[in-house]
Order: sequence, then C-alpha cells, then structure tokens
Amino acid sequence: MEDMTRLTELENPLAIFCMATYGEGDPTDNAQEFYDWLQAGDASLEGLNYAVFALGNKTYEHYNDMGKYVDKRLAELGATRVFELGQGDDDANIEEDFVTWREKFWPAVCEHFGIEATGEDISIRQFSLEIPEDLPKEKTFSGESARLGSFKKQKPPFDSKNPYLAPVAINRELHKGGGRSCMHIEIDITGSRLRYEAGDHVAVFPINDPNQVQAIGERLEADLDVVFSLNNVDEEASKKHPFPCPCTYRTALAHYLDINHVPRTHILKELSDYTQDPKEKEFLVTLTSPTPEGKALYSDWILKDHRDILTVLRDLPSLKPPIDHVCELLPRLQARYYSISSSPKLYPNSIHITAVVVEWETRLGRTVKGVATNWLALKHPTNGIKPTVPVYVRKSQFRLPFKPTVPVIMVGPGTGLAPFRGFIQERYSVKKEGKPLGDTVLYFGCRKKADDYLYEDELLDYLNDGTLSKIHTAFSRDQAEKVYVQHLMRQNKQEIWQILENGGHIYVCGDARNMARDVHKVLVEVVIECGERSEEKAEEYVKKLSTKGRYSADVWS
Repeated sequence: MEDMTRLTELENPLAIFCMATYGEGDPTDNAQEFYDWLQAGDASLEGLNYAVFALGNKTYEHYNDMGKYVDKRLAELGATRVFELGQGDDDANIEEDFVTWREKFWPAVCEHFGIEATGEDISIRQFSLEIPEDLPKEKTFSGESARLGSFKKQKPPFDSKNPYLAPVAINRELHKGGGRSCMHIEIDITGSRLRYEAGDHVAVFPINDPNQVQAIGERLEADLDVVFSLNNVDEEASKKHPFPCPCTYRTALAHYLDINHVPRTHILKELSDYTQDPKEKEFLVTLTSPTPEGKALYSDWILKDHRDILTVLRDLPSLKPPIDHVCELLPRLQARYYSISSSPKLYPNSIHITAVVVEWETRLGRTVKGVATNWLALKHPTNGIKPTVPVYVRKSQFRLPFKPTVPVIMVGPGTGLAPFRGFIQERYSVKKEGKPLGDTVLYFGCRKKADDYLYEDELLDYLNDGTLSKIHTAFSRDQAEKVYVQHLMRQNKQEIWQILENGGHIYVCGDARNMARDVHKVLVEVVIECGERSEEKAEEYVKKLSTKGRYSADVWS
C-alpha cells in the first residue's frame, strides 16, 4: 500500500477503483489491506485523479457501501474525482450498469485531461500464448491456487492462496423426501491448525464437471492435455498470468475458469471476430452493442436462457475461437462460501457444512447444475478412503453475544439454519457447564415438515433439554395458504419486543431478496406497535440495533 502515495509522482496519474462490498458493508478479502490503509492513513493523495465503480446487490442492506466509502475517502485525502461514482447492481444487470457508466466516463476523462478521443474501438490481447517444450510434470500447476506443489506438500498457515485439502469424513442426506437434496458434510481439520468460531464461513474451491470440460475441448477441436502458459505482454505488470501457469488446458478449464456462468458482453464481443458466418457475426455484434436493442437481446438470449460458454459455442456453429483466447477471456472460478454449521466447542476437529444441491431447468429445458454443490455431492467416504476438498476459513462478524445470559432470536429458514446450529451448540456447551442461559428463540421454516425439516430430532432434543427456549416453525406447503417465518414473527410481536427491550440480539440468515427484507419490515412493525413509536422513530430504533451489533444478517441472493 506504500505504492499508493507514489502514484502522485507520475505525470497526470489516473486510478480506477472497482470496489465490491461483502457482508455488513465490509471489504472483500483482497481489498482488506487497502481499506485498512484508507482508514488509518493520513497521507496526501493530492495530484491523484480517480474514479470509483462500486459492485453490489440492491437486495442487501449495505448496498455498495465499500465503493461509496472509497469514493468519499479518496477525496478527503486530497485526490481529484474525475467522474461520479458508478454503481453496479448484480440483482439486475451489473455489466449493463458498468457499460452505461463507462460510456460517460471516457468523455469525462478526455475533457479532464484535455485530450481528444479517437473513436476507435481496438481490441488488444493482454496475454500471449507460450507452449513450453519438455516441461517436467512437477513444474506444471494441477489446480493449486497459487503455490506450485502446495497440494502435494501441505504447509500451514492455510488461506485463500494456500487452501487445506480437508478429508470429507461424513456426507449424508438431510431431506427425507420432496425430490430435492440437502447435504450434511463434515470435513476433518485435525492437525491443520485451522481455527474457526461459530458464525464463520468455510470457503470451498470447487472443480468444474469433467464432462463439460471435455465437451468444450471437443467443440474447440483442442487437445486438452497440452501444457500452455498465458504471459502478460506487459513485462512490468504485477499480474503475470490470468491464472496459475503453466498448466494444461484441461486443468485451466476444470480448476481455474468459470465455464458455467453466462459470458459477459465484452467476452462475446471479442469472440465475435472468430465467427465465420456473417449472420452469426452480425447477431453477436448486435447482442454485445450498448444499444437498447443489444441490451434487450443479451438479456433475452443470454441471461433468461442462462447460456454458458459451451451453449453459446454449440448454438453458433461458425464461432471457432482458439482455446487459449477463450481461456484468457473467461473469469476465474471463485471459491464458494458456506456458513459453518457447527461449533468448535463441540467439534474442534471438524467443520460442518449444510448445503442444498442446486439444479434447475432453463426455459429451453437445459439442466443447469450448481458447480460446488454438485461436486460436493460426489464426495462420499468409501471403504475407509476419504476424498478431499480444498478449504480455508473466512472470519465473520456474525457472533453470539459475549454473555450467554443475553437473550437471542435467530431467524433461519432452510439452510439459513446453518450458522444457528453452531450458535445452539455454543449455548448447549455453556449449559453443560452449569452456567445460566438467556432466552434462545429459533424461527425455522421449510416447505414440508415431513420432507425438509433440517436437523429436526437434534433441534427437538435442544428444546427438551432447555438449550432452546422456543422453536417457531413455518412449513410453507403443509396447508393451502403459504406460511413463512415472517408471518410467525408477526404473530409474536410482543415476545420479540420484550426480548429486544431486555437487551436481546436478533440474527437473520438466508434469502436476502424476500425473507430478510420482510423480517426487517416486521421488526419495524414490532417497534411501531409494541414500542408505540412513529415509523421514522421505529426505523431509527432498528438502525440503532444494527449499529450496536444487536441486529445482524448473514444473507445471500
């Protein structure tokens, strides 16, 4: 971060910051150091020109907070804002938001620096292809995140660049019917020095479906076992390769590239140069244009049909790009984060995951499968052999109150129950020691009691031994009219108000788009009706709960 101030030594420096927001308005892992520097630093950035584009999701309360903070803080340190803050909403079309912002950004930059735009749209490859000869196998990457050979010689500490290959000790089905699958997975961390607390997340690095990888190779008429390297044409660039190189094309497509996500317009635009059929080329050029027609076509043909790169290649037979360029353009395959569903008080040597296997059909009848959950579903211990998964622990601010006598309300329908299973185990451990507990109330919901009531027997045992004070259950499809956890909360407004007034904490985990928003509305209603406050004062009350750490959410869309 010391290089930040050196930017001002350049002539007319311009820095563009793309900032995503995680959790409760927090920075992402790779932005943490930058955020800490901005908070603690008082260095002058006078002379630095900048612009910020924020990446977020409007269904979350802390929408684009990190981008807003960086935009404001850079100005406070003396930097000059060249163009207004851009805000991308992943709940709609984040790329369209960026393209719209970019169209206005470049003219503003030209005006600021007094230069004239050429109007030319030139595509230049950032990486060059190298096919190394006679390279020993031990010199090629085989899926490692950063350090060559790290999967063969494991050395702590384990983190995002050095994940631990954790053995899967247990993988069992939680659903009793209904046609869907929910896994309870226990991974062994004995001797790894990995430490976790209830409420933390475990990151899992998945591998793409080998059949899909093979199909891409066949469609591109490529030998997937060729070892290659993509090297940055700018020799002074800090990013030498787009992913760990050298490796085989098979390794790149399986471990490093997101082949299941819908391709963004800039990818399709570059690939259009390899289209031999004039009609197909015109189609791609239109689809990737920033015009209303192009945006509508992209939304309909790509987004609504969820066409991944393989589907696009199959649907446009004359599109024949070289495999190395496809590998250069595709985004990195990211780790998947799961709320840990255990407590180290009871399970110091294992981390538990509770996850629904994702599978659905597009409107064209094509089956789409979640990368990580379908891969994890295959990880079953057999004949004493335990398969491994690369993992690390990401710390969270989602924590029980320090004092176990503080009452808590936990709202976690479906797999939103996961972190609360860890919380309940924490309180069970305290109770076993003979210490007093505050009220511990759980709101849980699922479709049908007989099919997908997760950990039913376990929860009832905790209720019977007094660890849980109450369980409010909503089985949405067990009656004609659907009932959700937020409906039950409306029925228990006085109970919720009493717990809040007694200093209690409320936790929400699960769907951000509907459930979490509705829970927030119910809380405001509770304060209005039971606390006899105006809507404005009720919103202030709930906001204060959040700022004091008494109202926490671990949600996803």
